[in-house]
Amino acid sequence: MRTIGILGGMSWESTAIYYQHLNHMVRDARGGLHSAPVIIDSVNFAQMAVWQRAGDWHSAGEFLAQKAQCLQAAGCQAIAIATNTMHKVYDAIQSQIDIPVIHIADAVCDEASQRGISRVLFLGTQFSMTDDFLRERYAQRNIDWQIPNADDRDLVHAMIFERLCQGEVRDADKAALLAIIERCVEDSVVRGVAAPQAVVLGCTELVLLLSEDAPCVLPILDSTRIHAQALAAFVLTKGTH
Repeated sequence: MRTIGILGGMSWESTAIYYQHLNHMVRDARGGLHSAPVIIDSVNFAQMAVWQRAGDWHSAGEFLAQKAQCLQAAGCQAIAIATNTMHKVYDAIQSQIDIPVIHIADAVCDEASQRGISRVLFLGTQFSMTDDFLRERYAQRNIDWQIPNADDRDLVHAMIFERLCQGEVRDADKAALLAIIERCVEDSVVRGVAAPQAVVLGCTELVLLLSEDAPCVLPILDSTRIHAQALAAFVLTKGTH
């Protein structure tokens, strides 16, 4: 098996889910005592959040690129950024290493396309929802997306940073998230535009609130599980290294 390197800790709550998914998937594929060859660099998210709030993506990109170089030097054959938001600095990281960075949006788009989904409702941090770095990646894969209104975007962002990243899971937040999804579908009908065919949990912590089998007006695409599945596929595929 090939070794995967994970840039984690953003937040560590979801990095733990990545680790569980990867090992479950490898065990299911190989059986017995098999587990995933993985090296995790779990960074201090408090510093990353400072750079995010300041809009200092250059410093964040340089920092994570250095971490990725260390993972490559440690023998990793591919890298994963275990967060949607920090894919904003994907190019800065990929340009500094000689191994692939497996993009979370590509993994989600692959699954969406396989399921015949071409329009999604995207939920994530304010950075992910309102900047273009993920939207454009989806568009390149012929996946159109919608995002909630400004008030609902604020609610989702607060759930993530104020609670989920700190391990606090509330039933009230789950209910609010489901209501946001319903409002977005209803708004599409009112505006006479094509409704989304699925909702993407485009923050790796959102699965703490809403599992893919939760009762919802839309099918749920969990970016954490889907990204981990792409990583497991890489680990399990024989390479030249």
